[in-house]
Order: sequence, then C-alpha cells, then structure tokens
Amino acid sequence: MPLSPRAAGNSASWPRLLLPAAIGLLLLAYFLLPLDVFGPEQPVLSWTSFALALIVLSLLLLREIRKVVVQAQQGHPATNILVLICLSLVIFAAAYLALARHPGEFNGLHTRLDALYFTVITVSTVGFGDISPAGQAARAVVIVQIGYNFVFLATAASALTTQLRGQVTRRAQHPRPPRRPASGRRRGGSGHHDGDHDGDGDGDHDRTGTPPEDYRG
Repeated sequence: MPLSPRAAGNSASWPRLLLPAAIGLLLLAYFLLPLDVFGPEQPVLSWTSFALALIVLSLLLLREIRKVVVQAQQGHPATNILVLICLSLVIFAAAYLALARHPGEFNGLHTRLDALYFTVITVSTVGFGDISPAGQAARAVVIVQIGYNFVFLATAASALTTQLRGQVTRRAQHPRPPRRPASGRRRGGSGHHDGDHDGDGDGDHDRTGTPPEDYRG
C-alpha cells in the first residue's frame, strides 16, 4: 500500500533525527561508562572484548554495505553506516585509552578526550606529533585501525557515495510534480456557476433579469 505524502515525508525525515541522536548517545556512553575494567589488570578481557567488538562491527558494516550495493529498499543503510563508523571510532578510542594505562605504550595520551582525538586524527591521516604510540601493543592497534580504515571504512564511504549519486540521478529523472493550489469555494456558495452572478443557482439571468443572449428569441 503506497504511503501518503505526509507519511512518506515523515519516513524520510526521521533518519535525519536519528543520526545526531545516535552519535550523541555514543559519545555520552564513551565519556560516562566505566572503562577502567579494560587495562593492564585485565589483559584477557581487554583484548577479547576488543576483538569481538571489531568482528561484530565488521559484520554489521558489511550487511549495511550489501544493502546499498543491491539497492535494497528496506531500512536506512546510509544512516546505519554513519552510526557504525562513529561506533568504530569509539571502539578504537576505548582501546587506546586502555593501552595508555600500560607504562610506555603512549606518549601524550592521558584522558578520554586524548584517546578520541588520537583516533580521529589517525582516521584522517593527519598527524601532529603531540600524541604518538611508543609501545609494541599500541603500534599494533594503530596498524589494525589503519587497515580497518582502508578495508571497511573506505568501502562504506564508497557505498554512501554510490547511494547519494543514485538518489540524485533518480530525482533528476523523476522530478516531483508541482503542488496544486488549495481549492477554495467560490463566492456565492456551491451553487455558483458560470452566468450565475447573484449566487442563487439559476445561472440563466443576470442581475437585470435579462436572459443571456443564447436564450433570447
């Protein structure tokens, strides 16, 4: 059953509201959740959680990318991909924060904001030198993130570009019809027809009582 224009507009607009809300919740969780359980005191838990999080995230990204490639109509893969990309930043930032608790692993990384900052500049391939990995484990995770960016995030960005280009092409080929002006009642009520100047519904005589020329004998 086709959606009404209002329902279709609501369906298209709610992902725009979902995206900033989801990003805000991810950042809130990153800064408020107790991440102290990950660190040198729990190495097995830390590395296992990091590996499982990356595996689950990779599977979710591949599923959403596949939806874009096959042009599936269900769901909102573009919004989901953007949320998953932000989730990947939070996961790597949490890993760097846990590694920073190991002596000698990082230079200049002390807070959660430092870890998130280092994650973002690693993704953007912009290095300022203020934070640098010094230990073997930290450098290994940086290598994993760089490889993850090349394989998954680059593929996700390409899928988003493909979907956006397809939407622009479809809108150009099938432009929306112009809105019709709202129909209002003419003066004189519903009985006002052509030739009915007084609104009485007779339509045969003008205000002077003279019949129209078509009816004159």
